[in-house]
Amino acid sequence: MSGLRRSVCLLAVVVWCACISAAQRQRPQQQQPPAPPAATSPGQNAAPSPTPAAGEEKQGETTVAKGTLPAAQEKEPPEEKPVVTHHEMRAGGKALRYTVTTGMMPIRDAAGKLEANIFYMAYTLDNPGPGKRPLTFSFNGGPGSSSVWLHLGAIGPKRVKMQNEGFMPSPPFELVDNEYTWLDQTDLVFIDPVGTGYSRAVSPEVGKKFWQVRGDIESVGEFIRMYLVRNQRWTSPLFIVGESYGTFRAAGLSGYLVDRGIALNGVLLISTILNYGTHDPARMNDMPYALMLPSYTATAFYHKRLAPDLQQDLQKTLRQAEAFAVGDYAAALAKGDLLSPEERAAAAEKLARFTGLDKQYVDNSNLRVPLGMFLKELGRPERRSYGRLDSRFAGIDANAAGATPDFDPSLAAITPPYTSMFNNYVRSELGYKSDKTYYILGGGFSNWDFTKGFGRGEEGGQGYADTSELLRSAFAKNPYMKLFVASGYYDMATPYFATEYTLSHLSLDPSAQKNITRRYYEAGHMMYIHTEMLARLRKDVGAFLDAALR
Repeated sequence: MSGLRRSVCLLAVVVWCACISAAQRQRPQQQQPPAPPAATSPGQNAAPSPTPAAGEEKQGETTVAKGTLPAAQEKEPPEEKPVVTHHEMRAGGKALRYTVTTGMMPIRDAAGKLEANIFYMAYTLDNPGPGKRPLTFSFNGGPGSSSVWLHLGAIGPKRVKMQNEGFMPSPPFELVDNEYTWLDQTDLVFIDPVGTGYSRAVSPEVGKKFWQVRGDIESVGEFIRMYLVRNQRWTSPLFIVGESYGTFRAAGLSGYLVDRGIALNGVLLISTILNYGTHDPARMNDMPYALMLPSYTATAFYHKRLAPDLQQDLQKTLRQAEAFAVGDYAAALAKGDLLSPEERAAAAEKLARFTGLDKQYVDNSNLRVPLGMFLKELGRPERRSYGRLDSRFAGIDANAAGATPDFDPSLAAITPPYTSMFNNYVRSELGYKSDKTYYILGGGFSNWDFTKGFGRGEEGGQGYADTSELLRSAFAKNPYMKLFVASGYYDMATPYFATEYTLSHLSLDPSAQKNITRRYYEAGHMMYIHTEMLARLRKDVGAFLDAALR
């Protein structure tokens, strides 16, 4: 019986295998998956292919919903290798040989998942000599601006050539060696925050994490940490420099970084805004009108719209305007509807005197002339309007009778030269080639969330974004940190007197006041486009860097 059972079982197995083989012969043969695409050069895009719809991705030639691929196949792209080039120039009477590293820094969440790539350009001096080489991180503002303005305007070894006073030259434009570069004193790293330049979040939804006060500071702080780690620069003297909203970011970073073990030797603020309460007027916030007044006076002085006695000495005139701004003018604004007719008439007369505007116009504006209206009204006699970034610039509007300017002539003058020169430079000299749009100023995202910050703006309260408290905290925790503040008299975007107000309200210990250096320039928001002011800025910064390293 046992032998018979073994024979029957063996026969059953043979029959079952034969059935399986026949079924497989009748089934269509599956195609092999396509070979992976060839690798591209650093910074280059792969050849274009059909784009899947939102929420889908490609698997071979089949479009499938995201999240349905096996985990092993949902791999992030390989990290892009940076492009390294070598250069030489002369600055400060000596030859500078330097290396430029251009590439992307991955930014990951706490779990290690890629969230964004930040584009950067790092300049390091070859054979810098004895001593620890300082390292400076630089960025601009916006929010939404790339680092191109400080990079190719003031700090880097190349600069866009403008007319001597900063006005737009005739195209085609030119990039020249920057004899005022900071590279002879410090290595330089230019950072494009997420949504600017070539920097991108992995998706618009993830991008919202970075397009806010807190997320922006955290991501740039993480970039700085990663750069120190990957380049072994933890023992370098460290500086950060920001312009415009970049000063808001830099102030925040000073406090954010020191809490994470990164103490700065110095912070440089170019055209500063630290508290938006000094900038954005509202029905219950008249302070910005008073803080803007001295800049109105400077603009009227430049365009020769003041009374003869006020047109003799800019500094003397500004001191008078400042005294009126924080004195009688601030008091008149504070009284609101309780201001008597006599007080109102006296305030209107003096306000007209320091703005170059008609007294009736000032009175009709309820003693509160918004910036756009001022820039239009002051130029109306010549059918012109003046610039917001730099009120020395004049524009021609379609309707000379309009209430506000059609555009900012100072921004219009700088955008084409800087855009064309950067796009040519990054490809031809730095060797970084990408078909992506380089977002010079705007275009990388649509909205910025000022409510998610580090101060009262996040918690309710006054509702104004503010990083001045983080700067104060950095001074308290790092008594060696130095601060350099550069302001332009014709800067209407970040008025110099508002900066003064903020710095005088930091509640600093008197011992910290000696660590603050203030300098002023007869130019606008980007004072460095004016060649004489660029030279002066470089001299002032050089002295500051030397003092900060003593």
